[in-house]
Amino acid sequence: QVQLVESGGGLVQVGGSLRLSCAASGSILRFKAINWYRQAPGKQRELVASVNSGGSTNYADSVKGRFTISRDEAKNTVYLQMNGLKPEDTAAYYCNVVMPFAIMYWGQGTQVTVSS
Repeated sequence: QVQLVESGGGLVQVGGSLRLSCAASGSILRFKAINWYRQAPGKQRELVASVNSGGSTNYADSVKGRFTISRDEAKNTVYLQMNGLKPEDTAAYYCNVVMPFAIMYWGQGTQVTVSS
């Protein structure tokens, strides 16, 4: 069983930066995809960024050029670097790992609030 723990959220002003971390307690070396989602109050959960096992990354149009997903295999941790934050980036951010056989793990979420 793998547990994911997100951290790094907080309150930041418009234009600021945050780096979210997602630390995995078990091995995720065989992952198929690692995703960052976000959900704002009253809105559906949105896929923000993803990386697959081949290293290819994808981003939502709304965050392209501002957010970067990366991982540190040695630390078993995935990051989401967020620059140029906007009020519309305010949401709870969740880490998601997709393993073989459709096994999925979710973190508990970390809140990001961007103030204007």
